[in-house]
Amino acid sequence: MVHGYPSTTKHSKGENNMRKTKRVAALALTASLFVVAACGSDSNEATTTDAPAASTADTTAPATGGGIAGIAYDTGGRGDGTFNDSAAAGADKAKTELGVTLEELEATGDEDRKPNLETLTGAGANPVIAVGFLFSDTLAEVAAANPETTYAIVDGFVDPAVAPNVANLGFAEEQGSFLVGAAAALKSKSGYIGFIGGQEIDLIKKFEAGYIAGAKSVNPDIKIESKYLGAAGDNAAWGSPDKAKEIAAGWYADGADVIYTAAGGSGAGTIEAAVEADAWAIGVDSDQYLTASSEEAKKHILTSMLKRVDVAVFETIKSVQETGKASSKAFDLSVDGVGYATSGGYIDDIVPQLEALKADIISGKITVPTKP
Repeated sequence: MVHGYPSTTKHSKGENNMRKTKRVAALALTASLFVVAACGSDSNEATTTDAPAASTADTTAPATGGGIAGIAYDTGGRGDGTFNDSAAAGADKAKTELGVTLEELEATGDEDRKPNLETLTGAGANPVIAVGFLFSDTLAEVAAANPETTYAIVDGFVDPAVAPNVANLGFAEEQGSFLVGAAAALKSKSGYIGFIGGQEIDLIKKFEAGYIAGAKSVNPDIKIESKYLGAAGDNAAWGSPDKAKEIAAGWYADGADVIYTAAGGSGAGTIEAAVEADAWAIGVDSDQYLTASSEEAKKHILTSMLKRVDVAVFETIKSVQETGKASSKAFDLSVDGVGYATSGGYIDDIVPQLEALKADIISGKITVPTKP
């Protein structure tokens, strides 16, 4: 998944059965430990803010080492190549460096999110980290019912007045997107680039706004196409590589030579189209050069907008372990919460320009818009 949206990376039937079996078994164990008395429904659109509301989630007894950290992945889980994998990297670092035990569950659909959170809570995990905005409503319910557990949500938002034990972990996606937008404009030979978004929601519009602003900062006359794969609530938008490929192929045929996609698993379609058109694609969340499906694909991934979910997850686990608290935080360029990848060496020649823009954003000389 990307910036909190679900990935649709496919697993084999055996893998899916194993995941389901794990979840069902965990639910059975949890049922013997406690009774859950909460109900509600999920929301498909995130409530976003440029900086998460300040709140501090407290635990009853600060951990001094070890402990259990629970990670509730959205669809795709480990192996999605983007958002969930970044969260997993942070969890793995916490396991290695902090000695925590990891309990992990993946949602295979909307119906899994609440039971997965309840299962991790019942297993004694603290903190429990929900990966993605689709957990927002259900996490609010579960956290309110379990005030002694610390929770965190990546890209989502839970009102501190409803559940003060939830830390909202947000990112300045527009800042990282500004830098890859500048890279796109600097590397474009045609002066024509594109942006493909998943659901047309405020969260993804931050990516679009930053990308457009960054490109225009170095080439005010550049032509930029934008298109979304679905309306708010259309979860198919995150798993439609065929649609993304069709859009990208059309733009490439018309002369575009760089396209940035912020649409979860759909982005694979843009990369395929870039390979076929001998053009550039820009990845998102993780360094997609490193997770590319082939050596040929690597040749067409100009850069990736890095969203350091791994940093957010690790720092949250570390904070709870050391202090018993986890605070809401916005991860921006000043703390390397977002950035850009240089794998492949394709943008090495323009790194000085990108670093100068980065410095201007951090200093406040450049204010990046969050709406197109």
